[in-house]
Amino acid sequence: MEKAKISASQLFILMVFFELGSALLVPLAIRAKQEAWLAILLGMLGSFVLFLVYHKLYTYYPDLLPTEYMQKILGKVMGTVLAFVYILYFMYDASRVLRDFGEMLLTFAYPDTPLFIANALLILVIIYATRKGIEVIARSGELLFIFMYVLAVIGFILIVSSGLIDVTNLKPVLEKGMLPPLKVALSETLYFPFTEAIVFTMILPYLNNPKKAKVTMLCATGLSGMNLIITMLINISVLGVDLTARSQFPLLSTVQTIQVADFLERLDVFFMLAMVIGIFFKVCVLFYAAVIGTANLFKIKSPSRLSYPLGLVILFLSITIASNFQEHLHEGLYVAKFVLHIPLFIIIPSLLLLVAFLKNRKKQRG
Repeated sequence: MEKAKISASQLFILMVFFELGSALLVPLAIRAKQEAWLAILLGMLGSFVLFLVYHKLYTYYPDLLPTEYMQKILGKVMGTVLAFVYILYFMYDASRVLRDFGEMLLTFAYPDTPLFIANALLILVIIYATRKGIEVIARSGELLFIFMYVLAVIGFILIVSSGLIDVTNLKPVLEKGMLPPLKVALSETLYFPFTEAIVFTMILPYLNNPKKAKVTMLCATGLSGMNLIITMLINISVLGVDLTARSQFPLLSTVQTIQVADFLERLDVFFMLAMVIGIFFKVCVLFYAAVIGTANLFKIKSPSRLSYPLGLVILFLSITIASNFQEHLHEGLYVAKFVLHIPLFIIIPSLLLLVAFLKNRKKQRG
């Protein structure tokens, strides 16, 4: 571990950026149709329970990275294998978000630019930030957080004043009961974007006040959840369910419809700025976790040495992960859920907590 400390407010900002990151891009929970907002709310509430599991594990081993305490809980061999699986997941997830970024940039502004070039430019900045350490990443977050929210508030005011919102698009509510949004919450929004934040268990040991970890995690998830709910409510009320579902980037489509007094239009560049900031921090956190996790696992003294080789792996993975954007989305929605999300976010942390709890009880008795 590097000798660094971050404050609770910095952790809060990084978590909000992380959870909004690529989730603002896609038609999140649109399978629940006009009740997408409810599926996001249910996913957020479900993630609170899992965050309490991750936090409890952290309280047992406050000074250790998960890559270390997995070995303490499960033994050297099993713990090392499991820690390595999580590192591979962080790299895979980083490459998926990087692909989202490249696709957005090509669709919106640079249709003739190769995907490799767009992704390479971002990963170079991320490698630079990661080499500087978690404190620098956290301070950058503080600087850009207010800017991002000013953009969001301006965008919201412009959409409302454009008279684009049609509330009838959000009706009927709960036509078929709670089951459809609950299904979408359990199969989609619980994992993406909320419990993806399991990566922050790699950053919690750097927190300068461990007592604030639980409140910070829950508040950050609450804020990003409310932001995503408002975003989907706006997307559906402006575009309608069908258009939101068909659009690759519904928020971009919504922003493109803004027209105030015949001179305020083509505001998509502000949307792009906000998206690039969110995606930068999401990939940064995942990449940083992969770098320090690998250094910790293989006893490498200088973690920054790993940033270039691991960065190249993520770059090439982001290109080869899928042959087109539709395949990329399908893989994220259906394949990753069963193969990765349910075991890595729910089953394994719950088992780790159970074993840690039993071990600690034995110690106390002894």
